[in-house]
Amino acid sequence: MSTAREGSLQAPVRHPIDWQSRDFKDEEKLFAELERVFDYCHGCRRCVSLCDSFPTLFDLVDESETMEVDGVAKEDYWKVVDQCFLCDLCYMTKCPYVPPHEWNIDFPHLMLRAKAIRFEKQGAPVRDKLLTSTDAVGKMAGLPGVSIVVNAANRSKPLRKALQKVAGIHADARIPPYQSPPLRKRISKRPALASSEAVPGIRTRGKVALFATCYVNRNESVLGEDLVAVLGHNNIAVTIAQDEHCCGMPKLELGDLASVQKAKERNIPQLAQLVDQGWDLLALVPSCVLMFKQELPLLFPNDESVRKVAEAFFDPFEYLMLRHSEGLMVTEFFQSLGSVVYHASCHQRVQNIGPKTREALNLVPDTQVTMIERCSGHDGTYGVKVETFEKAMKIARPVIKGIRKASPDHYGSDCPIAGHHLANGIGDGSVPKHPISLLRKAYGI
Repeated sequence: MSTAREGSLQAPVRHPIDWQSRDFKDEEKLFAELERVFDYCHGCRRCVSLCDSFPTLFDLVDESETMEVDGVAKEDYWKVVDQCFLCDLCYMTKCPYVPPHEWNIDFPHLMLRAKAIRFEKQGAPVRDKLLTSTDAVGKMAGLPGVSIVVNAANRSKPLRKALQKVAGIHADARIPPYQSPPLRKRISKRPALASSEAVPGIRTRGKVALFATCYVNRNESVLGEDLVAVLGHNNIAVTIAQDEHCCGMPKLELGDLASVQKAKERNIPQLAQLVDQGWDLLALVPSCVLMFKQELPLLFPNDESVRKVAEAFFDPFEYLMLRHSEGLMVTEFFQSLGSVVYHASCHQRVQNIGPKTREALNLVPDTQVTMIERCSGHDGTYGVKVETFEKAMKIARPVIKGIRKASPDHYGSDCPIAGHHLANGIGDGSVPKHPISLLRKAYGI
């Protein structure tokens, strides 16, 4: 058996991102690596059904004079980079050549490198900087009175068409409403308790510090209230991070790694302190969980506090199913949920925790859960920008088709933004239900 084949049978590993090194920022070396990886992708083509990066690459190759990567103009490489929204699915589910394979292909982090080099040299459009500044936008748009005006403007077709022309935000994209007051003011901030001792055989500590996330805090705080209710029903104490800032994922997708570092320096110390005080960490948005569990440890591999936070961070349903395996989850339910179509979001799937949301909902009697493992196509800014909205909707079509075909009692996604993007595509006025809201409904609380 060849070395290449042996490598493909081993578990994937992720190398730290040496983003501050001279080689990482060397554009000539970047293009050499892009050509190398694109050549392997062209010869494989397994990822053609994922995002638009791969169809874009393959069309460039097929339409070139040589019909090989060497016939593609280097400046056209950016067309491939622009279609990658770092969902990680190619790395985690499709590519047979990821490390430790000798070809050492990590397509998403190569795209991140390209985005970072371009951002450092050229910056980004004002629109993109604004869309990824979730803290600043949320604070302004979420002010009492201001939120009413902003939400009314978002619902106005003439104003949305004007916004499309002026700001490049597609008039048909679903923009979430802003709420006032935010979640952080809606739930009590309990003081941190004394450190708790770990119990042998029990991974969870039964005390959760909630990282609210920009979206749940400012746009859909009812989800945070539902999570707190479910945790409380399961006898899990809840507090909230006292001085929370954006996790940095929007800036990561932009290639603004300096801003990612600033977010890390603001969030990690307080989260590490909560871990030291005996709290487990949870966030409702899968992208935020992934940021703390995977991306920050790869960007800052020598930071002990980052590692500590990563080990204590959980997806909510991962946490609940761990409690279930430890005999600590309440499994008495008030009502069934009927038929549920559940969309497994990309950033949850790549955490390698398994289908914990489906497992939890399957505990509810007389409930049938159908899971769809396809990308919703939204990915934050990609699904609202005028140049990519139609592509985002195209990527979502298989999921939308699956929901329509099933005609379920409920549908939704662990990613609330993806859920609304899918509802936008369904177009029948239906409202997605987040799985944590469904679980609260089943508990009857």
